[in-house]
Amino acid sequence: MANRPLKLEFDGAHGAKLAARLDLPAGKIRAFALFAHCFTCSKDIPAARHIAGALSAEGIAVLRFDFTGLGGSGGDFSSTGFSSNVEDLKLAADFLRRNYEAPQLLIGHSLGGAAILSVAADIPEARAVVTIGAPSDADHVVHNFGGSVDEIREKGAGDVDLAGRTFTIRKEFLDDLEAQTVRSKAANLGKALLVMHAPLDDTVGIDNATNIFVAAKHPKSFVSLDKADHLLTRSEDAIYASRVIAGWVSGYLDTEAKAASQVVKEGVEVMETGQGKFQSMVAVGHHRMIADEPVDFGGFDSGPSPYEFLSTALGACTVMTLRMYADRKGLNVDRIGTRVLHDKVHASDCQECTDDQKERGGKIDRFERLITLEGNLDSATRQRMLEIADKCPVHRTLEAGAAVVTREIGAE
Repeated sequence: MANRPLKLEFDGAHGAKLAARLDLPAGKIRAFALFAHCFTCSKDIPAARHIAGALSAEGIAVLRFDFTGLGGSGGDFSSTGFSSNVEDLKLAADFLRRNYEAPQLLIGHSLGGAAILSVAADIPEARAVVTIGAPSDADHVVHNFGGSVDEIREKGAGDVDLAGRTFTIRKEFLDDLEAQTVRSKAANLGKALLVMHAPLDDTVGIDNATNIFVAAKHPKSFVSLDKADHLLTRSEDAIYASRVIAGWVSGYLDTEAKAASQVVKEGVEVMETGQGKFQSMVAVGHHRMIADEPVDFGGFDSGPSPYEFLSTALGACTVMTLRMYADRKGLNVDRIGTRVLHDKVHASDCQECTDDQKERGGKIDRFERLITLEGNLDSATRQRMLEIADKCPVHRTLEAGAAVVTREIGAE
């Protein structure tokens, strides 16, 4: 199950603040993805929500945002163009790279798909690209402007009604669209490509998918969204597309061997993401996790708290220690588990504390392990395994205490 999306923002190509959402997995983060929505749409359309939810359930964090002047983002839509959308995407990738991790997966819906194809070469960490109902030429969107095109060209700007909303389109916007070469971008993609399109799409015809697919080089795949419309408005179509993407991309993600610059070769690195009051990215080797505090304490609740990480260390060490003992003794233990509870209690009230701990006074951290042992074991063996749990190295560290040395690095 995925965590709730985090509300974020970053600076767009025109300097306006762009509204974004980051869907984070509940557990380990395998990779990050960047989603580009359709023309005049927003990050919150059903297709975007379903795809982000499905991918986060598979361990892939997804950043989706509103282009300049759309949805919750600032700026003037009439001053934007296809090129500025591409620049917004570059800045979104930079935002992920700087605060979390560069995206390995790029997904674009409709004109967002054309933009994703155009920006992919500028995101070297990206390994896979998905287009949904994307035009093979960016200026394909112009036919939606109807009779307003001539007015726009003659007067330099004109109002266009799209999906019940009125947008001001400038001549520069048309010129920018016509100058794009989406098919050539697809031909030189250099990344795995999945083309998804609905044969009944009456907004962007299926021939566009053919043009993109033919232009692209392998590895490439095509999936037909047989009964879907252009916006994937039926939830079953959006859910189907999201499941296909989640399954397809698993073969292309670099989840183990991260780029050398992203691998922490020694120790554990924790860095603020700049989002919220407490959220931090935890890097251990090539693993990535989020640390945070609960909402009640001013955090996003986007990841375990520091004490929950500490409890995790004790629980994991306990299970591993017991498994090693069971295997060495040839015990019939099917599965071992533990739940760790943490609290701060007055030392004088701690029945399990030693005399030295009680003499210190004040409050003391109390960890309680609730161990489960599944298997055919007699009571004596079960008692012995509870004793072995106390030999867990993390348990011993917590009881004995540790020296913590602090120094600053990189100071002038």
